[in-house]
Amino acid sequence: MKRKVTLALIGAGERGQYCYAPYAKLHGYEVEFVAVADPHEGRRSRFAGEYHIPQENVFCTAEELLARPKLADAVIIATQDNQHYAYACRAIELGYSILLEKPISPSLAECLDLQRRAEEKGTFIMVCHVMRYTKFYRKIKQLLDAGAIGDVVHITHTENVGYWHYAHSYVRGNWHKTADASPMILAKCCHDMDILSWLLGSRCKTVSSFGDLRYFRAENAPAGSPARCTDGCPHSAVCPYYAPALYLSDETTWSTAFNALGPDHSYEARKKALEEGPYGKCVFHCDNDVVDHQVASLVFENGTTVAFTMCAFSNACDRTVKFMGTKGEIRASMDNNVIEVTEFGPGLMTGTTNVYTVKPGATGHSGGDEGIMEEFVAILRGERENTNTIAQSVHSHVMAFAAEESRLSGRTVDVASFEEKARAAL
Repeated sequence: MKRKVTLALIGAGERGQYCYAPYAKLHGYEVEFVAVADPHEGRRSRFAGEYHIPQENVFCTAEELLARPKLADAVIIATQDNQHYAYACRAIELGYSILLEKPISPSLAECLDLQRRAEEKGTFIMVCHVMRYTKFYRKIKQLLDAGAIGDVVHITHTENVGYWHYAHSYVRGNWHKTADASPMILAKCCHDMDILSWLLGSRCKTVSSFGDLRYFRAENAPAGSPARCTDGCPHSAVCPYYAPALYLSDETTWSTAFNALGPDHSYEARKKALEEGPYGKCVFHCDNDVVDHQVASLVFENGTTVAFTMCAFSNACDRTVKFMGTKGEIRASMDNNVIEVTEFGPGLMTGTTNVYTVKPGATGHSGGDEGIMEEFVAILRGERENTNTIAQSVHSHVMAFAAEESRLSGRTVDVASFEEKARAAL
């Protein structure tokens, strides 16, 4: 019987605690956590207790954990975007394998340099592009690779962020300012850039992009709205972003709403968090600057064109996609887990359609969180080869940075030249 894989967690917040760590509870025979670092005492203590981590391996900061000799086979880095690079560089020096939360870094130079360091050292780094590990996208990949619709000529891909999710994460939350986190096309949509490149088995050639922050601005605030929803807002009965309605209802099934406010989920603790923290602010009186809608036109090296849309203003939080091929088309909705495959037939609209309903996984991101952990642990145990290399993940980030460059400059960007210039500057 193979020994257990040991893991250290840096960042016991929402992503580390609730997305990746639960795998160890379900598969304790093959993996266990032996160390944790987090500056928040409540999160740190809760995680250490749940996973039976000895006190000598419980650290207030990542720097303290990484100052020690190697404590585990691998480290999960699930901190804020701008901390990823420094922690990953140190982890490479210590000989850890790494599961790295996306994005790799809000700096293109740091993304490229981390790839160089990992490849020179032979370090196994898996970036958390969890969509690859959902049954939904794996089924689509299987269909495309089998030639179900012939050669893919064009894709329309939409990231329906969800008005409530956008307000939570990108107006009030940790990713609301580009300078503190990443531009929206990287923070949210590097998932989509990765999925597109992976499904097509091709690199992106050129990209042009447009978008801005249109709605969540002070000039759009309803008359008389206070700085905080908890300060007696006269629009509370009609505003879809009214914080107490989102965060104080005990009937919510959206666990992120509770977890972001802190480890204490009591009504009193949540109410205090809204009165004092960022999640109680009016969405029109925040200091957010990331775009709330963006489009990108991409051309891949295999000739496929893609029309990509990210928009905050949707009811469902869903990815919808249509593949147009030489022999048929695929329409799919990730939220509904439905994939419709139509083969063109002889004559007028005589094609046949097969509908696949894909059972979603039980964990977050339609099972992608558990799926990536299963893959990561299996690779560490020597049970399979790594097919999600750091080079592939960096390319998806280069695509996102190129799209943002296009949005800001108003010009079409040649992706290879853009990357070459960035590498030359290292």
